[in-house]
Amino acid sequence: MLDKYGRNIDYIRVSITDRCNLRCIYCMPENGVAKKEHKDIISLEEIHKIVKAAGALGIKKVRYTGGEPLVRKGIVDLIHKTSVLQGIEDIAITTNGILLDEIAVDLKRAGLTRANISLDSLNKEKYELITRGGDLNKVLSAIDKCLRIGLAPLKINTVLMKGINDDEIKSFIELTRELPISIRFIELMPIGEAVNLNTSRINSDEIIKRYPELYEIKDNNKSVARLYRLKNAKGTVGFISPLSCKFCSNCNRIRLTSSGTIKPCLHSEEEIDIKNYLKDDLSLITKLEKSIFEKPEEHHLEQDKESKSKKMMFQVGG
Repeated sequence: MLDKYGRNIDYIRVSITDRCNLRCIYCMPENGVAKKEHKDIISLEEIHKIVKAAGALGIKKVRYTGGEPLVRKGIVDLIHKTSVLQGIEDIAITTNGILLDEIAVDLKRAGLTRANISLDSLNKEKYELITRGGDLNKVLSAIDKCLRIGLAPLKINTVLMKGINDDEIKSFIELTRELPISIRFIELMPIGEAVNLNTSRINSDEIIKRYPELYEIKDNNKSVARLYRLKNAKGTVGFISPLSCKFCSNCNRIRLTSSGTIKPCLHSEEEIDIKNYLKDDLSLITKLEKSIFEKPEEHHLEQDKESKSKKMMFQVGG
């Protein structure tokens, strides 16, 4: 459906848990998050009901995220139930990949269309430092599994941090020569834990100028990433730049948090509690429709220097 600015909102990101098996320095507090009571977390049945209502309003694409979505039991069944909903054409997940290798086949059979894997270093020791204990080999195995079973297109999300992993940019780009993957470099956003690392942010344009061998390619899918390619490469390189090149005018998404609120804009403080409307389908659709229509026109990160969101990224589905 269209919002009041004429944008076609056809995509919902759903955080099914705020818990994660990693503690990435720009995302999760070092000691993790306080365990919430069952009543404070939206159930998988409620998520299914909201996604069904969203499908009735024109939402075609669903992405399940976290925290880490694969730590929540029932994800395979949720994806299967989502795959048979009217209107839903595309189901994806964003995952750190630690648990993906062992469950990838089941997810694909259930109806998963695509996967995005977060990977901020190709160096074992550095990866362990950034994630505070993650096992790089498990992520690399998950990437290999996804490619072998045809869970594609496969996107690798890399948050760039000056002085931390920017010395690996070329290594990531080189992966696209032989692998049919999309490496997507993401600007560090001033939200949650990342505020403490704000001086580490790298402007995407700096990288593009640094690697003239990359040439821009057209993307007819209106992706939020600017896409580039090396000559004769099998994969692509994307740049997601919410600060230096924001894409609010083309934004087509809303978010459902793990606590059951709708966030029409990632960086707005506005949240709409949708839990009280779950008992009646018409009330749910009406409230969701209003939330979509009233979606803010844009964020102001470039001038505010910090997100207005009351929640951190792991709570809203990165």
